[in-house]
Amino acid sequence: MADAGNVTALFRAAAAHSPSYATLDRTHHSGAPLVDFCIPCNPYFPTPEMFDELGARLRDILTYYPSSADTVTAELCSVLGLHPGTVAMGNGSTELITWIDHLLVRESLAVPVPTFGRWTDQPMETGKRVDMFLLPEQAGFALDPADFVTFVRSRGSRTAVICNPNNPDGGLLPRRSVLALLDALQDLELVVVDESFLDFADAEPQPSVAAEAVLRPNVIVLRSLGKNFGLHGVRFGYLVANPALAGKVRAALPKWNLNSFAETVVFMLGRHRPAYELSLRQVCRDRQEMLWHLARLPGLTVHPSQGNFLYVRLPEGVDGAALRDRLLTEHGVLVRECGNKIGSSSRYLRLVVRPQHEVQRLLAGLEQTLYGGADGQSLPAGPDAYGPLRPVIQGSGTAAVDRLVMRA
Repeated sequence: MADAGNVTALFRAAAAHSPSYATLDRTHHSGAPLVDFCIPCNPYFPTPEMFDELGARLRDILTYYPSSADTVTAELCSVLGLHPGTVAMGNGSTELITWIDHLLVRESLAVPVPTFGRWTDQPMETGKRVDMFLLPEQAGFALDPADFVTFVRSRGSRTAVICNPNNPDGGLLPRRSVLALLDALQDLELVVVDESFLDFADAEPQPSVAAEAVLRPNVIVLRSLGKNFGLHGVRFGYLVANPALAGKVRAALPKWNLNSFAETVVFMLGRHRPAYELSLRQVCRDRQEMLWHLARLPGLTVHPSQGNFLYVRLPEGVDGAALRDRLLTEHGVLVRECGNKIGSSSRYLRLVVRPQHEVQRLLAGLEQTLYGGADGQSLPAGPDAYGPLRPVIQGSGTAAVDRLVMRA
């Protein structure tokens, strides 16, 4: 097993994000692979057959230059039913966030927190004022669009961003509410709707506002392919906007910013679209089962989610960072502790939805570490099965909230 002190040092060195899976895997010495509840990948896609195809073509993929971004984008648009003039593809959604910030965000940006860290960190790195709207814990971190609009007006923010579903809590605004928000903020220089996890939502049939974004002068919709397709390492994502906005970002992107793996996967999508849709349904089923199992553990609060992850509040007095390190070193289970997320604290974990046989390993680790139960013990029959709650991990932690602008 890895040394707990070394693991803690790795997470501290990673600052706003977790260490890479490769780094942690090199540190973990149990011989068994890590079970990853940290990186929000789709566990069912690509299919084994697709991986076999990628493996058979590996030599050519690594040897030759990819086609132009225009070629790859045109193929993606043909699969998704989009117009190439309204799309810009990037080397991951983070590259697109960077260019959005450099090209389109001027002096200020408003964003609800907690949320994806690049929406706060990136503009601050370039000297912008970031107005952070604290999502109310007592309301389950739900975003009230009217309150957010009032906040934007009070701060004079010129750009607004929402993630839908939000990361880390998985909260989803209905499509009609997002459109009403866009109407209310139509005078801003820019409004971004980050739909990176929207394919995992099943609350309504067509929740995306991408089709409306192309008709509005100040709206960008951001989508991730790595998260949806389970291929974070490939690094690809895209944005949808009116042709002027999309063209401005597209013109700034580096030549050959898309690699040959991304091209190969995009050109496979048309043939494997049914398998992708099936994978989303499997994730949604797993999400409900995982929520049910976690909610049965004494003292845990599990927030309903429309992403492929669950936001979990730990029992009173439990230090999430210490729990994270013990789960990794003693059980080979990797989780995302949220103490370094602005607006969150070390009492929260974001747990990625995984197949049920892997969830059992997570549950066994939580039972032993939190309550002193035997590793592998079957699930309790009810909330009182453990008797009085007695968390083993003590302490507390709070995320830094520097420059956090609260609601009046």
